[in-house]
Amino acid sequence: MKDDILKIGAPKEIARGEARVAVTPDSALQLHKLGHECLVESGAGKAAGFDDQSYFAVGVTVVPTAEELWAASDVIVKVRPPDAAESARLKADKTLISFFDPGRRKDELAAISATGANVLAMDMVPRISRAQKMDALSSMANIAGYRATIEAGASFGRFFTGQVTAAGKVPPARVLVIGAGVAGLAAIGAATSLGAITLAFDVRPEVAEQIESMGAQFVISTFRKSSRTGPRPADTPSRPAPSFARRSLASSANSPRASTSSFVQRSSRAVTRRCSGPTTWSRRCAQALLSSTWRPNGVAIAP
Repeated sequence: MKDDILKIGAPKEIARGEARVAVTPDSALQLHKLGHECLVESGAGKAAGFDDQSYFAVGVTVVPTAEELWAASDVIVKVRPPDAAESARLKADKTLISFFDPGRRKDELAAISATGANVLAMDMVPRISRAQKMDALSSMANIAGYRATIEAGASFGRFFTGQVTAAGKVPPARVLVIGAGVAGLAAIGAATSLGAITLAFDVRPEVAEQIESMGAQFVISTFRKSSRTGPRPADTPSRPAPSFARRSLASSANSPRASTSSFVQRSSRAVTRRCSGPTTWSRRCAQALLSSTWRPNGVAIAP
């Protein structure tokens, strides 16, 4: 390896259904300006809409196989954590940058450590101002919130925005977003821009201003005192009860802008930490809602 020049390689993601790629032509161009050389495996960007020719055009070296790319690169950048075969290609002079989830992959981390290679887990980058440009979790959560609203709208089967037709009027949908973190705020923005009347709840009352600044209504609900003693485990996601959803929506049922609620969408911090995005609602809670006397026009259910 030359003094300050690195060969940065992006292999093709092998996880089923994964369309992302760690290096795009634009990011490769920025790395070239810093004096580094970029390599990609042939076909690595195809699912993301970047063919090999688009990489050639910005001076990226396209390598035919994954084995050649891992051998030629000083730094390997990936989206998903490496599998056993990929980890075996790491050596003492190489660095891997990817999502890794070291807390759940201790055996894999120990195996890589034995090779002497370095691993930078992007999901462990601290969420501070200095590291904001490397906050991959927040960027993925933002996309997940938008995607959750789009998918929920496709499952809903009716317009989000109100419609006036020759045959009559269709009222706008009412959307409840539970959780106003990064993914939740993105979901609020997407639902509002689609014309829905958006309601949102969060256990932190200080986020009410952020919710209202995006055109949504902050829902306030009173909780009965819990009989639970001791702190909730940090890895246990909070799951709101069906009665909470009914109370939350009933608190805004007198709004003159719309009638009944349309669907319920949940954005869980524990889910976004795993980079799988927010869920729309749990099947158990949705079934309880549908079987109760409170019947919304539709509920989007996450499997």
